[in-house]
Parts: sequence; C-alpha cells; structure tokens
Amino acid sequence: MQKTLSRDGTPIAFDRSGYGPALIIVDGALCYRASGPSAGLATQLKDHFTVFTYDRRGRGDSGDRAPYGLEREIDDIDALITEAGGSAFAFGVSSGAALALEASARGSAISRLALYEAPFIVDDSRPPLPGDFLARLKEAIASGRRGDAVKMFMKLVGVPRFFIALMRLMPAWSKLTAVAHTLAYDITIVQNYQRGTPLPAAQWTRATMPVLVMDGGKSPAWMRNGMRALAGALSNATYRTLEGQTHMIKARVLVEPLVEFFKN
Repeated sequence: MQKTLSRDGTPIAFDRSGYGPALIIVDGALCYRASGPSAGLATQLKDHFTVFTYDRRGRGDSGDRAPYGLEREIDDIDALITEAGGSAFAFGVSSGAALALEASARGSAISRLALYEAPFIVDDSRPPLPGDFLARLKEAIASGRRGDAVKMFMKLVGVPRFFIALMRLMPAWSKLTAVAHTLAYDITIVQNYQRGTPLPAAQWTRATMPVLVMDGGKSPAWMRNGMRALAGALSNATYRTLEGQTHMIKARVLVEPLVEFFKN
C-alpha cells in the first residue's frame, strides 16, 4: 500500500501493480481495495497496464475531511494521476463511473475513459430517486444507524428484502457498515441524474476523449436506457453491451473490452 495527498491534505491509499500505461479503477458504492471487485480486476489487467486501485475518501485506509464535496473526490483522482506520471486511463463502475465521468469533464488528465453502468435514470422505466432520500440517509448516518443506512441503500437499488436480512448476519456486513457514511457521497454524485428525465445535453462537453460506455445484457431496462442515453450525450463515445452480464460484472469479462479499448 502507498499513500498520496489530495489537494486538501487528505491521505488517499492506493495500490499499484503491473506494467504498461497507467489505468485508474474507480469503485462504486460501498467498495474499496479490501472489499469489492477492483483488486480482482487489477489482477486480470496487470499484464496490460500499470493498474491503480485506491480507497475513495472515507473508505479503507484513506482519510476523509468535512465537508464532503464532489470536487474533493475529483482532486483525489488528480492526485493519483500525478502519481501515474501526469496522465492516465480511467475505468469507473456504477457511481464510480459517474465520478470518473465528472472528473473527465472537469479537466482531469484522463486520456481515455471506460464506464460500466453509471446508475442514471433517464425515463419512466423505474421510479426516480425519492426527493428526500439523501436527507433521510444523512439523518440515519448522523444518528449512528449505519446498518439502517446500508439497508436503505440496498432497498433503493433493488436488493430483495430476504437477501438484506441474510447479509446482516454475515461477516461482510461489518465492512459495509464501516463505510456506510460514504453512501451519502455516492448519492450526492448521482442524484441529479436519477430524476427520470433526459440527461442534460451540455453537462459533459469537455469530456472529448474517447469513452467506452458499457452495460450488461441482463441488466434492467432502466440501466441500459441510461447508458444508451449517456453514449448519445457524449461527443466521442462508443456503446457496448456485454451479453449475459448484470450490474455485478465479472472481472474476467471486462478484460477483453478494456484491453481492446485502451490499447486501440
């Protein structure tokens, strides 16, 4: 493990593995180096890239600093890009895809960007994010009800109730509740794109680099509709569906499209 300092002085923990062009993996909600898919994906990709996996602020071995702001998470990515030599590829998953996209559109030195299923709701194929959800989530966190915060999030994303009940009995539950406060960060990033309305046409005009927008063939219609809309909103995007996959994408399935895209 290594650490770098973000602009506000927050230490950001990361691992570096492999060789070749630098590739930064940006995790989604509740995930970090010790809990989630990024470590396994790095293992799959390290023969092709110098892979950077990191703990987003507030998670794992990284620090945190109040108040939260999207700009600070982008600064964290910029600090990693500096460690990578000043420019890097980026791959984001779920809310991490939304974060990586925002970084690219706000001037981060990302030369190519791959995104998997940013959770954008662009039509009526599923209900929009409730208007009071973020406030209720923050209230649960502030009152120490971390388990309730995780449960709220899981219900929001469609995890069945019986599975949530089982998860609360598993050892992994403690890892989830340890980073429950960062769920508010993820919702802050995506909330404006979960209203059931078309994506704002001018939101990402500075993201002119090549972008690969991906979804899973077995993912719900609302998710795939959002990714098609995103690909259409970007000036230099390619849209691709990975057949047989869901939001819980398998690392080995990502290797071929990522290597093909980043090394093209």
